[in-house]
Amino acid sequence: MLSSSYEELRSKLLSREISCEDVARQYIERIDAHRGDNIFITVFHAEALERARSLDRKLSEGGVPGRLFGLPMAIKDNISMKGAKVTCASKILENYESVYDATAILRLEAEDALFLGKTNMDEFAMGSSNENSAFGTVPNPFDKNRVPGGSSGGSAAAVANGLCLVALGSDTGGSVRQPAGFCDIVGLKPTYGRISRYGLVAFASSFDQIGVLSRNTDDAALVLQVMAGKDEHDATCSRHDVPDYAAESSSVGIEGLRIGVPKAFFPDNLNSDISGIVKGKLHELRDRGAELVDIELPESDYAIAAYYILVTAEASSNLARFDGARYGYRSSDAADLSSMYVNSRTEGFGREVKRRIMLGTYVLSAGYYDTYYKKAQQVRRVFQDRYREALEKVDVIAGPTSPFPPFGIGDKTGDPLEMYLADVFTVPASIVGMPAVSVPVGLDSLGLPVGMHLICNFFEEGKLLGIAKMLQRRT
Repeated sequence: MLSSSYEELRSKLLSREISCEDVARQYIERIDAHRGDNIFITVFHAEALERARSLDRKLSEGGVPGRLFGLPMAIKDNISMKGAKVTCASKILENYESVYDATAILRLEAEDALFLGKTNMDEFAMGSSNENSAFGTVPNPFDKNRVPGGSSGGSAAAVANGLCLVALGSDTGGSVRQPAGFCDIVGLKPTYGRISRYGLVAFASSFDQIGVLSRNTDDAALVLQVMAGKDEHDATCSRHDVPDYAAESSSVGIEGLRIGVPKAFFPDNLNSDISGIVKGKLHELRDRGAELVDIELPESDYAIAAYYILVTAEASSNLARFDGARYGYRSSDAADLSSMYVNSRTEGFGREVKRRIMLGTYVLSAGYYDTYYKKAQQVRRVFQDRYREALEKVDVIAGPTSPFPPFGIGDKTGDPLEMYLADVFTVPASIVGMPAVSVPVGLDSLGLPVGMHLICNFFEEGKLLGIAKMLQRRT
């Protein structure tokens, strides 16, 4: 029988009630049973069992079990693991194997985590629905005709379907939090720089952050604890001290908690079920002793506009390395060097990736840099200042994770602008670099998940997870 939390599983493992090999076999069998859902791109059948046996031997020989001993985990397929494929769900990297481990992977491995495989995603993390993958769409666990969100849709679906206890994702503008909201699980994006980006394939370097998807906040806190901290391989990684997140989250009290509620997060056209459920949860906290504070923040539409200028600009630069010359897909239809570059990228990249590369190249071009890119950076600074000011007056900023419930597969693929609005409430935290989490708070009238989005000040992940724990609906 599968466990609902790592605390429960760890107790069984350390008491020898169950072995790591038993755990690995159970989860691999479940993954294989869900093969038709495209949740995993690569499954570590033999590797997971071999790793599990080595962990069992360690315990039987009296070794000290790591903090994540036997924790079954899935890894988004844009995070490097030595000897394993890292495809980024793209044809251009379809057969590429990583030659090194990401720092996050090394730290998890050192604490005895058990890796089960690499999960599906939107190509190069560009998307909000997991429909941009070269390996097919992942269905939502609550309704197979709907999307699981993106770009970490495979990781979210893996956790929600019980194919792992915890999964790693990456979050650029909401790619952990939005699918967590769509799949009724917890999705944490830490402060920018809290976790090393070394080994995470870059989409937009000033936004990208490895995040955690789990069934509860305690598991998220533990995995964050292991991965967080300075890394000499990543110049953007913070040297800020790593606190005990579990202890911090447990010490958060409801009495006197000041919750900022921005009008911008509850527009008139917000889905009525989502608005009602989120406001209802906020009123519950108020009745238990919290204080709801109306605050003014810049309209999220401005954040979306600035975000897509900045991330496409960074993407056009970061993805220039995929040219068919050094590694990855190379077109067979090439007469010279120039046609090899053009044809390899044309055939290897999907439509959304090519769209963003072209947009990014445009906003960085002569005559448009000041008009678009420079202006977007100025907007980013305004958001940072305004959010800092707001969080001097309140402990947390709260609102919905998504403006609408999980939408149907194919419903928004014909309108990129409509698709981009799926991240309208998650992008501001990414623009400013603050930690944020989506926590499940209810089901709408169709039985679809509703997530609440919480933002705290820089490096306040412990407080953030403590508040989320008060809110979480039992899943």
